[in-house]
Amino acid sequence: MPGGRLTNEDRQHIAAWLSEGLGYAEIGRRLGRPASTIMREVTRNGGPDDYGADRAHEATRHRARRHKQTQPPAPPIPDSGRGRDPQAVQDFKESFTALLVQQGLPRMEARVLACLYITDSGALTAADLVQRLHVSPASVSHAVAFLEQQGMLRRERVPGARRERYVIDYEIWLPSLRASLQMNDALVAASQRGAEILGTTTPAGARFESSAELLLLVSEAFRQVMEHWRQSLAARNAGRQ
Repeated sequence: MPGGRLTNEDRQHIAAWLSEGLGYAEIGRRLGRPASTIMREVTRNGGPDDYGADRAHEATRHRARRHKQTQPPAPPIPDSGRGRDPQAVQDFKESFTALLVQQGLPRMEARVLACLYITDSGALTAADLVQRLHVSPASVSHAVAFLEQQGMLRRERVPGARRERYVIDYEIWLPSLRASLQMNDALVAASQRGAEILGTTTPAGARFESSAELLLLVSEAFRQVMEHWRQSLAARNAGRQ
């Protein structure tokens, strides 16, 4: 803005010249300001018929204080002290978030999950998430409630404090895999029933029979993979003790 911010004295002049019937362009010329600056000042503070210099000045100071208070501090790059490239970490977080969104997760929920996922602790408080994501507490609360409902995180009390923190662990994808397995089992049962009713010697019945065989193999493979993963995780955890 030419000449810097409007002062209380500037506003006193604006109020006086408005009462004399001067337009925004003329007031701006006298103050050395663009007419658009004068128009915004007057419009946001009651309009030409109700503009008050002192009230406008106080309202501007209040808005400035409120804006300053609501600006969150710059979020730290998680775990940047472990020899990692901070920019590479940030870029990966953004790409991982985009991938989660492509998989069907709402964007805010994806941002919260990615933020938790890249931390070594796998645990952050609501305040941590607000700071790192630059979002409102309400946005974090809604996202956490959704993720908790899906079994993708859990709440736990911070030791020695009244605050809660949100935690993910190595089994984060198991609830989703179990749900997929249950759906696949339901499709197996329906396909087997369809083959029985339609008759496996008919084209329709044969189609259902073939589908049941494929889906049954998928379910068996799912269970084997999950069991193998559990055994591998147990062996790694035992090796760390």
